[in-house]
Amino acid sequence: MEELKKATNTFQNIVLENREKLNVTGIIDVFSFDDQIIIIETELGLLTIKGENLKINKLSLDTSDFIVDGKIDSLTYSSSDSTSIKKNKNILGKIFK
Repeated sequence: MEELKKATNTFQNIVLENREKLNVTGIIDVFSFDDQIIIIETELGLLTIKGENLKINKLSLDTSDFIVDGKIDSLTYSSSDSTSIKKNKNILGKIFK
């Protein structure tokens, strides 16, 4: 954990209140969202939020703040390789044309 903090010099806070409200700092971009899954790029990698009735309540790229309301089932980090996300979007776009 210390190595990650030293390498990136960034801090990220994630606060989950009663599995109904999620507050995340360190947001760079939102790749995709719907009422069941939200994929965001953070300073520490891609964060996938899964649940039901998810709604973005606040998004500020200037202050890197992000708030989601709904029933939150899982939070998963993965590498921040945005090219693979964009490639998957293109494949889905071709399928659903």
